[in-house]
Amino acid sequence: MNAHHTASPPAKVSGMQTMRDKWNSLSRVQQWAVLIPLVVLIYLLPVLNPPLLTTEPNYNFPIAMFDVARYALIAIGLNVVVGQAGLLDLGYVGFFAVGAYVAALFTSPDSMLHKLPYLAVLPLAVVVTMFFGVILGAPTLRLRGDYLAIVTLGFGEMVRLLADQVPALRGNSGFQTVGHPPGTRADGTALFNQTDGKPWYWLAVTLVIGVLLLVGNLERSRVGRAWVAIREDEAVAEIMGVPTFKYKIWAFVIGAAIGGLSGALYAGQIGFVNNQKFDVTTSVLFLAAVVLGGSGNKVGVMLGAFVIAYLPLRFSGIAEYKYLIFGLALIVLMLFRPQGLLGARQRLLAKGREAYQRLLGRPEQISSDSSLVAEPGKEAGA
Repeated sequence: MNAHHTASPPAKVSGMQTMRDKWNSLSRVQQWAVLIPLVVLIYLLPVLNPPLLTTEPNYNFPIAMFDVARYALIAIGLNVVVGQAGLLDLGYVGFFAVGAYVAALFTSPDSMLHKLPYLAVLPLAVVVTMFFGVILGAPTLRLRGDYLAIVTLGFGEMVRLLADQVPALRGNSGFQTVGHPPGTRADGTALFNQTDGKPWYWLAVTLVIGVLLLVGNLERSRVGRAWVAIREDEAVAEIMGVPTFKYKIWAFVIGAAIGGLSGALYAGQIGFVNNQKFDVTTSVLFLAAVVLGGSGNKVGVMLGAFVIAYLPLRFSGIAEYKYLIFGLALIVLMLFRPQGLLGARQRLLAKGREAYQRLLGRPEQISSDSSLVAEPGKEAGA
């Protein structure tokens, strides 16, 4: 009787937990049957221009949706570092800037290196920012907490100052006519241009989906379990045999790669890169998207990115007060819901949840939000 009582779910179950339980009870085919129409609807948003969502006439709606998708990509990358591995990065804008400058240097006529097509520059930006992630992470990731935050903040400022001081990076003058993907319309104009955000939005959403699949697979792997262990208690994880430094480098490099990709995407769409868009304030906005949405939750950080990027464009009256508004919102959130709008609950990974259900013999009463975590040092099941 006591065992039965222990296995029973709590009397009070939140609506979000119930939704998670229902979602996880669906088969993979049923989940895809829900996701595919949702993805199609997301792709069609710039064409449909829903009256409740439109930012017009204040701001071009397809370009606004591209900005939202770009912020979502940034938030996913920063979530790997902050939400999954628990590394406070205040200088993530530095990786974003590196990706933007790689795109500008290799595609803009203002640079002597403009020899590559834009689509070839996207993977190059990823590789270069991964290299910078290793360069920054190798000497600094032995630091923890506030010390690491200060070092990463310094890195972001160093990139901005170098862009201002190094003649080849052209400071405030910047790079004009940054390259874009190929393609022409029926009238002979470029398919990807600065005035039509629809192709850029579709490209950004495609990249977001690809990155989500990659990050999701990593979370369910040995790497993801190691990140969770490091985030919860790095000292204990190290004692248990997790090579914490190696996995922190992994998180830093993967986050840097996604940041560089988003920077190259931004440079191509706006067509102009200088040192004015890569300050500390921008980096704090990136972090605010992760914290506001729910650190560690991919859907949550995308929701946070939507709030941060969309609201100032939708309500032009708050644009000049956005930092004040988001700052107050974060204070209120930390007081009443510190886990964010969609806080992450660590679930059993891979086949661990099914094993736990079989162990208790009551699969219908086991919450998908169980706090048990698979052992970081073991490989996940298929």
